[in-house]
Amino acid sequence: MEALVRAQRSKKLPHQTVLVISNKPDAYGLVRAEELNLDHAVVEQTHNGTQLSREEHEAGVMELLQLHDIELVVLAGYMRLLSSSFVKRLEHRIVNIHPSLLPNFPGAHAHRDVLNSGVTVTGCTVHFVDEGMDTGARLAQAIAPVFADDTEASLAHRVKVEEHRLYPEVLSWIATGRVRFMNQGVEVEGAEDRLVC
Repeated sequence: MEALVRAQRSKKLPHQTVLVISNKPDAYGLVRAEELNLDHAVVEQTHNGTQLSREEHEAGVMELLQLHDIELVVLAGYMRLLSSSFVKRLEHRIVNIHPSLLPNFPGAHAHRDVLNSGVTVTGCTVHFVDEGMDTGARLAQAIAPVFADDTEASLAHRVKVEEHRLYPEVLSWIATGRVRFMNQGVEVEGAEDRLVC
């Protein structure tokens, strides 16, 4: 989130972050949002000690999105699956970045899974969000090598460099109307090969 906001501001990109929402009150992203003078809020998963349903929690998130007139939801480290009703209300308006070359290695432990598999190339994927886990239409990918002596931390660092480069670029495609939904997936005007290396 911080890298995205800094890129938006320094490069004067055609999109801006106006609100940061977390489901965890101790998320460091909230501290970063404060430092960047961004509106930020917490929508916790409990209320008065009672666990909220996913739909109740998402109703709080939706209220904030509407209050701030949010056009696109950009996930960054949000580790909860969104309900199908939430996704349908914001169809084609939620994007995520995942630290692998989807459809390979979806889920919360992509770097661990990459290292355990023995592959020599990984990367990151920007995709639209649907109700599945990392299954939405893919917009673009960037490649990063996997070295024999990599740890999860060293691999994560190398992939993060690509994430910080790719995410702002893809959001610019969306903001400038270059992304269209087709029967067979997503088409990006002027980007025939969306594997951005």
